[in-house]
Formats: sequence, C-alpha cells, structure tokens
Amino acid sequence: MKINKDTVVVGEKVILVPYLPEHVPTYHGWMLSEELRLLTASEPLTLEGEFDMQRMLVFDQKWLLDDDKLTFIVLARDETIPSRISSETPSSLPLIMGSGNVSPSDPRVSTLPMIGDVNMFLRGTIPQIEDHLAWTVPKDSDENEEAPFEAEVEIMIAEPTYRRRGCALEALRLMLHYATGAPEVYFGGKQLASHQPPIPPSSLKVPPAALLTRISESNTPSICLFEKLGFKITKRVEVFEEVEMRWFHKG
Repeated sequence: MKINKDTVVVGEKVILVPYLPEHVPTYHGWMLSEELRLLTASEPLTLEGEFDMQRMLVFDQKWLLDDDKLTFIVLARDETIPSRISSETPSSLPLIMGSGNVSPSDPRVSTLPMIGDVNMFLRGTIPQIEDHLAWTVPKDSDENEEAPFEAEVEIMIAEPTYRRRGCALEALRLMLHYATGAPEVYFGGKQLASHQPPIPPSSLKVPPAALLTRISESNTPSICLFEKLGFKITKRVEVFEEVEMRWFHKG
C-alpha cells in the first residue's frame, strides 16, 4: 500500500517496515514450510512464480498501489535501536517514523533479522465519518446495499526462536494503532503517560469495530493472542475448520 511505503514503526521488541524486494527470498523460504502454509492458509508458489513476484516488486511496484492490503514485515529489534534512532522514543507505544526520520533502507533497520509479517486486508469502503472510533457494524443491511466495511488482520511469526516472546502481540498492537489511530488501551495495552509525545497514526482511520480475523480452530495460541487484543469468537465455519473473531470495545 502506498500509504506506508516509507514508514518505519519502532516498537520495544519489533520494528515494522514495508514489504521490499529484498524481503522476498526469505519470505519464499518461509512458505516452503508446510506448517506455516497450514497455519496461514497459504498456497506454495513455484520458483517461477516467486521470480514473477520479485520482478513485479522491483520493476512494476504494483503492490504500492494496492489500496486494499496493508503489509508490514516484522523485524526483531536490536536493544540499542531507540537511542540510535530517536532520543524521544517513549517507553510504551513507540513513535511512528517516516522517511524524514529513518527510512526502511537505513542500515540500522535493514540489517535487523526478519522474523515475520503482519497484514490488514480492507474490504469495502472505509466509512468517512467524523468519529470513526465510534462506528459500529450495521446489524441489518439491504441486499442491494454495499456490504459493511471489514478489515481482516493476520500475523505470522515465521522464525521459531521469536515465538512466545511477545513479538506477535506487539506487532499487532502497532499495526492496529497505525491503521485505526485508536489508543493502545483499545487493544489491551497501557495508556501513554502524559509526558510522552503523541503517536502519529496513518491517515486510513480504520474503525476498530471493523476489525476481524479468521483463524484455524486448532490454532489455540493465535486465538488466545487475539483475545488479548480484545477480539472474541463470533462465528465458527465448520467447512473450513476455522473461527471468525471480531474486535469489541471493552468500555
């Protein structure tokens, strides 16, 4: 998506960067794993298909114009990153920094280990209302009307050594804050202290109530992960052996 092509999101454990051509070989290697394909409901690409994708990324860059998918690659953060990038990085939610501060190609970032990705798929038109945080999914809609807007979220920590270390939880909180502009407390986090600088979100303004995820019913760790963020199971799809979870405001 064009909106995040120069964006770097710095967290305490992870850093989010846009999906770049140099990430393709590692990602392709991950997708050779049958376990990861099963967990992410992904189909394996042939080597030729992978080269086609890489050529598209390098030459056409059509993914930058894809307005219905927001993708970040998850990097494991070096403990010295805050002091090297910004002396104002708060202790809770980190600053979201674009090309004016640090770019995705900055060696302080680009040399960090790639451990996964986080995605948001946008379906329909984002509601253009003044208070998008208060938007709710329409209960009943006319069959001739456009389907309600949805934002499906998915996370993958592909490197086993970085699982169960809080990386997925933080990556999701960063993505959800970036896309919605909602405070971290909306997603089970802590409220920023008054002395900490505000966190600039993206201009997407995705209503939190539109957030959902679909997970294999046997993937208990992922179900528990999304429950920590305020998601609840709302539907079971037996034919696909998966559950649908939607976000609900605890207030």
